Amino acid sequence: MHDYIKERTVKIGKHVVETRKTVRTIAKEFGVSKSTVHKDLTERLPEINPELAIQVKEVLEYHKAIRHLRGGEATRKKYKIEETNNEVKPVG
Repeated sequence: MHDYIKERTVKIGKHVVETRKTVRTIAKEFGVSKSTVHKDLTERLPEINPELAIQVKEVLEYHKAIRHLRGGEATRKKYKIEETNNEVKPVG
């Protein structure tokens, strides 16, 4: 494994633990795909830094546990915005 991959993996792992952000958000911040972030965190990090990998796994499991709530909230917001935009405004 190249050194830059190891460095990126550890940086991403520490960032996840510190900020508790989602994989998608972190992928955007680091300029890599979410697949790369996921592979770094689940496959590469346990080989490089097992202690950090355990902390990261807890964050990822938390996000997985609440993802159905995030999806429902996003849908609710979407339809609330559409409803607001479709209201008839009085001409006046």
